[in-house]
Amino acid sequence: MNWAAWINGLQWFFLLYFIAVNVGYILLNLLSIRSLRNYMEAQGLADLPAYSGYEPPISILIPAYNEESTMVNLVRSLLQLDYPEFEIIVVNDGSKDNTLAVLQQEFSLVLFPEAYWQRIRGKGVRAIYRSSAHSNLRVIEKEHGGKADALNAGINASRYPLFCAVSADSILQRDSLRRAVQPFLENPLTVASGGAVRVANDCELQNGFLTGVVLPKSGLAMMQVVESLRTFLFGAMGWSELNAMLIVSGAFGLFRKDTVIEAGGYLTSTSGEDMELIVRLHHMLRLKGIPYRITFVPDPIFWTRAPESSRALKAKRANWQRRLAESLNLNMPLLFNRKGGAVSWLAFPFVMIFEWLGPMFEVMGYIFMISGFALKLVSWQVFTVFLLVAIGFGMMLSVTALLLEELSFHIYPRTTQLAKLLIAVLVENFGYRQQVSLWRFMGLLRWIFHR
Repeated sequence: MNWAAWINGLQWFFLLYFIAVNVGYILLNLLSIRSLRNYMEAQGLADLPAYSGYEPPISILIPAYNEESTMVNLVRSLLQLDYPEFEIIVVNDGSKDNTLAVLQQEFSLVLFPEAYWQRIRGKGVRAIYRSSAHSNLRVIEKEHGGKADALNAGINASRYPLFCAVSADSILQRDSLRRAVQPFLENPLTVASGGAVRVANDCELQNGFLTGVVLPKSGLAMMQVVESLRTFLFGAMGWSELNAMLIVSGAFGLFRKDTVIEAGGYLTSTSGEDMELIVRLHHMLRLKGIPYRITFVPDPIFWTRAPESSRALKAKRANWQRRLAESLNLNMPLLFNRKGGAVSWLAFPFVMIFEWLGPMFEVMGYIFMISGFALKLVSWQVFTVFLLVAIGFGMMLSVTALLLEELSFHIYPRTTQLAKLLIAVLVENFGYRQQVSLWRFMGLLRWIFHR
């Protein structure tokens, strides 16, 4: 094959790849429209029904490592959650600061002689404390073993059939548990549910809860608002409709405890323990032929602060990509498994090609097309089509996601807010998305070379 044939072949490859990835996300958006319509019709948006009396009690697990500055405020806010019965278990994972001391002082912790059933093996537990001021608050002091090991210790100590894993930087709403538990009430086959991640930068907070929603002042955080709508919100809704959602955010997820224990708990040998657990649950339940549901709750359940510096966002996106690669690689037998259904034949290959390996193809595609056009190896017609596909489709996806957001949850009701978001939708396609692809490609390389 001569040089011209290679150039022509690469042109077609990158054009078809960018068309395929955008068509895939368009189809997910169409699925999410159906899912969103059914969700809104089933329970509405403004008011959830009153307590039915069937709400299962929930154990809230908070892994903590050197969190003395944030843990007290987080626990205070969680104690005010609007839910019939729940317990809070803080797992102090061998912190080197005063995390345990500030919790002891603030919540009057006393040693509690409690039997600890180690159903999931992990690092040793040194002591268990109970609050004399709040009967539903306990603190586990253990040897340092990482976030996954801390969550496993919390599962071992939990008393209730459902557990909710919450990160130390999460900002919840008072009705977060009520919303997250709805799939378990509506379908007894549900084993996990996750909620939409919303950006809390510059929002109004009171007593640890979000009281007023505003757009971030930081341009970088604004781009992440649009990114979360396009990628995480409506993409997850589309996969949830097919019962093939592979990712539940580690910042807030609700799980059936017995199923997670049967799967072996969180894997301590990977940094992507939250992603890997969801893929492994699919893997285990599909191969055993056990009917189940893993559901996405589109309501704004929890909020988090987005990075406002390029350095912090680069680290976050690179780390996310490495975690994704670990999670899929550890569960590769699920790919095209005859028992895997939509997970094996649609979600896994889609995420593998367009999310796991996607940053590599996107970065190489931009480099090839731009350099080829500059060197007159790629015609202006092909280059124009490439830009229309890569950037034009991206704009269309982002505008569609913003429209769905406005028609459904209406989080940003002011005209000025919508105008700013629309500007961000257009601007993010010229530099931001390409930069994020480069950072994710770096994360992929770190995983490949074990860095």
